[in-house]
Amino acid sequence: MKTSDTLVVFYSRSGFTRRVAQTLAQALGADLEELHDGRNRSGFLGYLRSGMEATFGMLPRLTPLSADPTAYERVIVGTPIWNASVSSPVRSFLVGQGRGCKAVAFFCTLGGSGSARAFRQMVQACGKEPIATMALRDEEIGGPAQASQVARLVERLRPAPAPR
Repeated sequence: MKTSDTLVVFYSRSGFTRRVAQTLAQALGADLEELHDGRNRSGFLGYLRSGMEATFGMLPRLTPLSADPTAYERVIVGTPIWNASVSSPVRSFLVGQGRGCKAVAFFCTLGGSGSARAFRQMVQACGKEPIATMALRDEEIGGPAQASQVARLVERLRPAPAPR
């Protein structure tokens, strides 16, 4: 059920992206939706499968969402970086529903590099430029760097005050 004008949509294999998505949703008073594709991505083989899917731009079938992203004024999309690419479940979401979103913002979590490339892939997948982006390295999650970056993103996403 829609309770906000903002929806945070994310995929998380290891839990890092989930933690950031939950923090953002709470800070913005946003609705939260986790993407699921039903694939086993645990362990070494799951890690390899995920990297391969991201590298080759594969589009896994997603479990239907409970929220309608097109009903929101803005959708914030979060992804882990897999092999310097957007995760395949997030790519599936953006290809399938991104063009219908009124406005988008992106965030990613990463252990190494690839955020700029992944953000370009996200723009290509949904056909929209983001109103804001944020990249968090795994070691920053849960610490003061995350708090600072989330606060900056929230500030950029707040609507401008109405003229008097």
